[in-house]
Amino acid sequence: MQPSDRFRKMPAQFWAYVRLVSQDVGYSRDGAIVVPTLDQIRAALLERDLNTDEVMVSGDATLFGTDLIDYFAYRAEILNGVVEPLLRDADAARQDYLALRRRLSPSSPQPMNKQKGDKRAPAYLTCMVNMLIEEALDGMDCDYDPRELLVVSLGGNPLRTLSRRVDGACPSATDPIAIWEIKEYYYTTTFGSRVADGVYESLLDGMELEDLEAASGRRIEHLLMVDSHFTWWECGKSYLCRLVDMLNMGFVDHILFGREIESDLPRIAAKWRERLRAMRSAEPAGQADLAAENRPGWSSAPE
Repeated sequence: MQPSDRFRKMPAQFWAYVRLVSQDVGYSRDGAIVVPTLDQIRAALLERDLNTDEVMVSGDATLFGTDLIDYFAYRAEILNGVVEPLLRDADAARQDYLALRRRLSPSSPQPMNKQKGDKRAPAYLTCMVNMLIEEALDGMDCDYDPRELLVVSLGGNPLRTLSRRVDGACPSATDPIAIWEIKEYYYTTTFGSRVADGVYESLLDGMELEDLEAASGRRIEHLLMVDSHFTWWECGKSYLCRLVDMLNMGFVDHILFGREIESDLPRIAAKWRERLRAMRSAEPAGQADLAAENRPGWSSAPE
C-alpha cells in the first residue's frame, strides 16, 4: 500500500486534528473503523476548549473540515475493505510460506521465530520477505539481517548514523537505498507494549530519514511489512489507523499488509535492482564525484 495522492501532502496541522479526533471520538466500534461525523469532531474540540472555526462555520464544514472527514472515510474504507482481508493467521501464513519456498528454493536466510515449544517455527513473514526480495534482486547485494546501525556517508565520511537497527537493508547497512521493518505477531495473544513499540520504532526511522533527505537530498526508501489478523485487526485497530496515518504523513513509503507482500514486494524490489545496476555502471566516475553531487550547496559547474 502506498499513500493517497490527495492526503500525502497535508500540512502538520491536519495530522494534529486527525490524531486528536481519532483519540477522543475513538478509532473503532462494533468491529469496524469509525468515521467521525462533523458534530463529533466539533464536540471533541469543544470538550478541550479548542476552536471549531477551522472545521465548520455556521454549521457547515469548511474546506479543511471536509478534507478531514474525507480522510477518515478513506482510512476506514482502506482498513475495513482492503487491509482486513489481507491479514493472515499462523496457519495461513505457514501454507503461503511453504508454497513460496517450494517454488523458489531460496538461498536467502530463513530464520526461526522466537517462540518455544509447539509454536517454534520459521518466521513466516520474514522468510517470505527474504525470498521475494532475493528473487527480485536477481543476484544483487542485500543484507537480510543487519546487526548494526545504518550509516549514510558523504565523501568517505559519516553523514548520518541512524538510531536503530532495522530488519533489512539493500544493498547494505552502509549507504542503503532501501530499508525495511517486519512486524509479524502470529502467536501474540494480546496487543502488548512490544507491538505498540514496533509502530513507534518505524515512526522514529521515518523521522530520521526525513531529516536526512531535508539536510542532504539523500533519499532512502522505507518499507514496513506487518501481519497477523488477530494482533492487528482483533486487538490493534487503533494502531492500524496510526499506520495509515504514518504512511500518509510521509514517514514510510510503503506498508505491506499480510498477503500484499506477494503482489507488491517483487515490483518494489525490482526497482532497487535497476537502481543498483545504474549505480554500478556509474562507479567509474569515482565515488568522490558521486558523493559530491549530493552535497548540499555543492556545484560542479565552473564559477
